[in-house]
Amino acid sequence: MGDVLAEPAVQAGEPRVLVGGAALDVAVRWVHVSDSVGVARLLDGGELLLTTGAGWPVDDDLLADFASGLHRAGIAGIVFEVGARHAVVPQVVVDVCATVGLALVALTREVKFVAVTEAVHHALIAAQTHALRERQRLHELFTTLSLQGAPADVVVSETARTLGAPVVLENLAGEVIAAEALDTSVADVLESRHRGERVPVQARGVRWGTLLALAGRPHPAGRLTVLEQGATALAFGCIADGGDAEWSLLAQRSVIDDLLGARFAKAQDVDARLRAGGFALRDRQCHGVVVRGSGSIGELAYRARQAGCAVVAAHVGDDDVALLSSPTSAVLSNEVLLRIAGPDRAVFVGPVADDVLGLLASLRAARDLADSDRADAGARVRRVGDRPLERLVATLRDDHRLHAHSQRMLAPLVRHDEERRGDLLDVLAALVAHPGNRSAAAAASHLSRSVFYQRLTLIGDLLGADLDDGETLAALHLALLARRRTAASAR
Repeated sequence: MGDVLAEPAVQAGEPRVLVGGAALDVAVRWVHVSDSVGVARLLDGGELLLTTGAGWPVDDDLLADFASGLHRAGIAGIVFEVGARHAVVPQVVVDVCATVGLALVALTREVKFVAVTEAVHHALIAAQTHALRERQRLHELFTTLSLQGAPADVVVSETARTLGAPVVLENLAGEVIAAEALDTSVADVLESRHRGERVPVQARGVRWGTLLALAGRPHPAGRLTVLEQGATALAFGCIADGGDAEWSLLAQRSVIDDLLGARFAKAQDVDARLRAGGFALRDRQCHGVVVRGSGSIGELAYRARQAGCAVVAAHVGDDDVALLSSPTSAVLSNEVLLRIAGPDRAVFVGPVADDVLGLLASLRAARDLADSDRADAGARVRRVGDRPLERLVATLRDDHRLHAHSQRMLAPLVRHDEERRGDLLDVLAALVAHPGNRSAAAAASHLSRSVFYQRLTLIGDLLGADLDDGETLAALHLALLARRRTAASAR
C-alpha cells in the first residue's frame, strides 16, 4: 500500500493519509474502481478500492456496516477522492477504518482513476515478473549447488547472502550445524534463532533438521521461498550422502576452522558457537589437543564421548585437532588420552582451561608443541604443562619483546642458512632438544658426530656464544621456540 501512494498518478491527487501505520504495509493485489454500495460482494481480497463514495449510504449506521463489510471482504485499503459528493471523508468511515486497521487515504485533488489503475497495475505486473525471474534465479542457484554436492555450510551461506539476513541450520536435536551471521554477532544470532522463520529440511518422509532465518529485508521471490529452496538443496545433500552423518563432522570442522583462523571477533561468539554444538566450558576442564598418525576423526570423536568428554574435532593438515571438555573431577591420564587417540598415535596436549580465551591458548599451545616435535608418531603423550619453556613462550606469544629476542639472537644463523642453504638452525634445535647428550643430538640431526661438532663450532663463532653455558642454551632455546611459533602462525 505504501508503494502505491508513491506513484506519481496518486501523488497528483495530493493524498492525505487518514488511517495509516501498519495498515500501509498490507500488500495490494489489484485495483478496483467502484462507488457501488454492493461492491463488497464483487471483491476477492487484496484489492485497493478507488472511490468517490457517490453511491454509498448516507445513514451513519448503514455507512458503518458498509465500511465493515469492505474490511470483511479483505480489501487492502480505500483511496477516497473528496469533491462534489463528499467534501470530506465521512467521519464514521474514518472511525471504522481506524478501529479495524484498514488503510484509508483521501485524495484532495481530482485525478483520473484510469491513470491510477494503469500505474498501479503496471507496477504490480512488473513486481510479479521480477518475482518470477527471482524464483527462476533461485532455482538455478540451488539446483547448481545440489548438483555440485555443495556442503551444508555453503548452502547456508548462500541462503543468508540471498536473504541479506543471518541463517542457521539445526539438526533434530537443536544443535547448530552451520551458521552464517553476516555482519551480526554470532552470539546474538544464536541467542535470537528461536524467533526466526523456519522451514524443515526433509524429503521422502524423512526429516533431518531445520533451516531458519532471522528478520531481514523483503525478497522479491518471498523470504519463505528462499528458505524453502535452501532447505531443498540441503535435503538433496542428505539423500546423496545417505543421511546427515556428514553434518556433525561439518559442524565441528567449521568451529575448528573459525578458531584457528581467528574469525570470531569476541569470546562470547566462540562460547555461543561451542554451546550451540553441545560443548560446555563452565565448571569443566578443557584442553586443546593435537593427534598425529593415521586414524579416523569420526572414531576419535566417538571414543572421546565414550570416555565421558564433550568433543569438537576436525582433521587439519596432517593432524587431527580436537577440543576436549571433561568434568572437573575427571582425570585425563595418558592412558585415557591414548585410548581416545587410537592405536599408535602421538598426542599433544595443551594446558587446562576453563574459559574461551584459555581454551584458545590451550589449542595454540598444543599445535605449537606438535610443530616442534619431529619424531614419528608412535603411541606417546606430550603435554605443554610438562614443558616449562614451551609454556612460557605460549604465555608470551604476543609480546613483541619475545620476538625481538628471537630475531636478535638468531640473526647470524638465519643469514648463514639463507645465503648458503645451510642447516645451522636445525643443528641448534637438535642441540637444545638434547642438551646433555650430543651423540643423541647428532643422531637427531642425521649428521655424523664429527660433522655435527663442526657445525657447533661454526654456530658458536657466528653467535659469539659458549654453547656449553646453560644460560646461553636456555636463551637460544627460547629464541628457537619463539621463531617456530611465529612461523607456525604465519602458516
